[in-house]
Amino acid sequence: MNKLALLLSLAATSLLSAEGIKLAPAWPNVTIDKPITLVVAPDGTGRQFLVQQRGLVVILPKDESSAEAKVFLDLTGIGMEAKDGKFEEGLVGFAFHPKFKENGKFYVAHSAQDLKRTVYAEYHVSKDNPDKADPTERVLLEVPAPYWNHHSGNLAFGPDGFLYIALGDGGGKPGGDPLRHAQNPFVLNAKILRIDVDRTQGSRAYGIPADNPFAGQEAKREEIFALGMRNPWGMSFDAEGTLWLADVGQELFEEINFIVKGGNYGWSFREGAVNYPGRLDMPPEGTTFVDPIFAYDHTQGISITGGFVYRGTQFPALVGSYIYGDWGYGSIWALKYDKAAKKVVSNTVLQGPQLDPNDKKSKNVGFKPTAFCEDANHEIIALDWMGKAWRVVPN
Repeated sequence: MNKLALLLSLAATSLLSAEGIKLAPAWPNVTIDKPITLVVAPDGTGRQFLVQQRGLVVILPKDESSAEAKVFLDLTGIGMEAKDGKFEEGLVGFAFHPKFKENGKFYVAHSAQDLKRTVYAEYHVSKDNPDKADPTERVLLEVPAPYWNHHSGNLAFGPDGFLYIALGDGGGKPGGDPLRHAQNPFVLNAKILRIDVDRTQGSRAYGIPADNPFAGQEAKREEIFALGMRNPWGMSFDAEGTLWLADVGQELFEEINFIVKGGNYGWSFREGAVNYPGRLDMPPEGTTFVDPIFAYDHTQGISITGGFVYRGTQFPALVGSYIYGDWGYGSIWALKYDKAAKKVVSNTVLQGPQLDPNDKKSKNVGFKPTAFCEDANHEIIALDWMGKAWRVVPN
């Protein structure tokens, strides 16, 4: 079976019967504006932090009927967005240090203007109030952003204690990685980075893990862990330490990848596991690409939103499944992957497309998932760019 046929075969598994879920409003009385992630503090308090693209991070009330969310961090006044309000700019990433309980550190990614760039920075919790952040920013890294889109900015700490950072190719028209960032090892755009935030190295505000694939090499950025990404959105580690990453496609496929050290995921020579038709040159001889574990074509969705591997109790049949969806179609799926057999065994539809035939641009109405997150009990929270948070519950 060729790669295109394989991808189409995998996509067809999404026609399996639905699990039987519904979306129930979560924190319906809290004002929510373009949420991007929900993160549980790793300090034993069970506090759930809602991160919003316009710059607010709030602590959600334990009583979900309450409207009293506490503002933890406010970045709304630092000039993250361009005056034309391009919708991929703002606060785009957030992660707690694994030792947050001891050191009070957390990390954010946000856009900045003049010069346009993405800033990756360290913050501390206030010494006087555990529900407030100290607004002092320690910049770790700044990456040029030539255009307003494809910044990504997802952050996650791995089981190795290092910070992983997802970057998009920088966007631009007519698309197709016009600046050829994705395969260039001397730029950080379109890469997955891995850095050590617990030490500095030379002029860097962080350290380079000794086993990073380009550590010690000239004319290559030592921060790079993997390359060949387009616009990754949705990065998480499962309980076994596997790094799952969804990558938004251009014209053909949306894909899910296992990120491995030194892996090259093909963009912009490939989209999914097939040649990208917008690029006519060939990759350098000997280049090896890593295939996605799953991809679906644009008859089923146009912008993937990655999630996490479920380990809750409400849906026993979904334990071990990767929960993800599509921002353009409003669909939700649960994908099961057999790591021993190295294949997808099912891709269950939890919610079908929410299509509006009159909306030719975004195609869906009422639900645009920006993230699928674990709550404090490992159950599923779906965040909606339209300004809502939903619990995925049995129907």
